[in-house]
Amino acid sequence: MNLVQFDYELPEALIAQSPLAERTSGRLLHFACHGSEYRDLKFLDLKHLLREGDLLVLNDTRVIPARLFCRKSSGGKVELLIERILDAGKVIVHLKASKPPAPGSQLVFANNVVAEVKGRRDDLFVLQFKDQGEIEMLLEQFGKTPLPPYIDREPDLGDRERYQTVYARHPGAVAAPTAGLHFDRPMLEQLQRQGVGHAFITLHVGAGTFQPVRTQSIEAHRLHAEQVQVTPQVCQKVLACKRRGGRVIAVGTTAVRALESAALEGGLRSYSGDTSLFIFPGFQFRVVDGLVTNFHLPKSTLLMLVCAFAGYETTMAAYRHAVAQRYRFYSYGDAMFIEPGK
Repeated sequence: MNLVQFDYELPEALIAQSPLAERTSGRLLHFACHGSEYRDLKFLDLKHLLREGDLLVLNDTRVIPARLFCRKSSGGKVELLIERILDAGKVIVHLKASKPPAPGSQLVFANNVVAEVKGRRDDLFVLQFKDQGEIEMLLEQFGKTPLPPYIDREPDLGDRERYQTVYARHPGAVAAPTAGLHFDRPMLEQLQRQGVGHAFITLHVGAGTFQPVRTQSIEAHRLHAEQVQVTPQVCQKVLACKRRGGRVIAVGTTAVRALESAALEGGLRSYSGDTSLFIFPGFQFRVVDGLVTNFHLPKSTLLMLVCAFAGYETTMAAYRHAVAQRYRFYSYGDAMFIEPGK
């Protein structure tokens, strides 16, 4: 398929710049895979759409304050976004500077912390600090919440809590699994009382989630690898849900990619490692039955995943409907719930 097929017109005014006062107070667009009927609901109505025996699969990654500022030893300013923390004081970063720093050069951070540029991995840079303690100190004291590029403001203290799910527990993401931002603890507890189960995968969302697709043929695009863990306990819950006739509902595209990555060789099995799974129309889903997700950027890999799941025509019509009905878009925006088709 061609990249232009995943474009759509979005008024800038519909891009949510801040979260709503209450997590659950957003809107919900409800439709079925390959369907043509769209229902405009409130997010709290999701509890009426889920059934006893269903299983919600959520991503419990935690966003780190991954945006840092430093300078070259020559004095030039540098902005960087940590993509991944490795071991022994090594990190992989996205980097903005007037001129890319050369391997062997040094970057100077607050408190006179110095990192050496070790080299590059494609369009990313590898930095070496003295130890992990220096990285943790910089993030804790000077790191900023890595709000997406389409949020046109500086992060504030409120973003530290709101650009984070209430169940986040494993630090490592530089972007939030935003479908999960709509849930608060009372709603999760109510769903549990209704007999809706839940399971947690971990996928540390990288900045590559905002990486533009630069190839006209989408099949030629390649994703950055992200760390993922699907435990044996998650697999057991998913298989038990299937046996009892329940539906496996992924909360967010990251949960979809984690589950489907763990089932690429056939049956679902535990998995811990990297995934660069790119899901676009034509993909055969093995695990996920339903999807809760936010609205995604035009021409983005996330929009392509939703088109693969719900059907291209159905998804693009849903986006046109959402624009006409003035839904709020992107990370702090509203959500959709896509049920299995009849």
